[in-house]
Amino acid sequence: MAEEMRLQKFIALCGIASRRAAEDMIINGRISVNGAIIRELGSKVNPDTDIVSVDGKTITAPEPKVYLILNKPKGYVTTLKDNFNRHTVLELIPPDLGRLYPVGRLDYDTEGLLLMTNDGDLTYRLTHPSHEISKTYLAVVSGIPSEDALSALRRGVVIDGRKTHPAQVILKKKNEKNALLQITIHEGRNRQVRKMCEAVGHAVLKLRRVAEGPLRLGDLPIGSFRHLTEAEVANLGGK
Repeated sequence: MAEEMRLQKFIALCGIASRRAAEDMIINGRISVNGAIIRELGSKVNPDTDIVSVDGKTITAPEPKVYLILNKPKGYVTTLKDNFNRHTVLELIPPDLGRLYPVGRLDYDTEGLLLMTNDGDLTYRLTHPSHEISKTYLAVVSGIPSEDALSALRRGVVIDGRKTHPAQVILKKKNEKNALLQITIHEGRNRQVRKMCEAVGHAVLKLRRVAEGPLRLGDLPIGSFRHLTEAEVANLGGK
């Protein structure tokens, strides 16, 4: 339950007027709480239980903006509902945080960074193709890609009949059977990293997103989430 706050602060949070203007409205008898006119500037209200009206019209505060980084596990879908009764990422978020939505998608078998928020404007900006937000993945692939294969990924390869944009690709590790690639792309096509690697002859065995724009997954445990810092929200262009 929300804490009580001064009436003029609540009016300002609702976007009706500045606190100073709200004080004048209270003094002039334009504000009622639970049907009773309030003229005392020290009056407090509980946003969850009290009904506040201005000139007889009920007002409500906008839903607080929530921004989370989730370390999505393998075996979860990023849709809100699933026709096959698979686990969804919403199951990993406490319901008291409100209705949150994934920003973009990670496929069922992919782990890693997933931004979740109720900020629709920010979601639109981050997912619109014109903004080209960078996304960095760590991919364990079958076999050892040659320098020609790595160069092809960097230049762009044809998947689903269309060439991908140039990518940043770094061979991080290799052993006798597999290699670890760090791949940064600026597109959001369906299963893009998997299809890119397959196009040069190397199937992806494990895929994890570790960064998106200015956000970094860091050492966040799989299946866990954390709130973004104010600086991270500002860097993304959120409120």
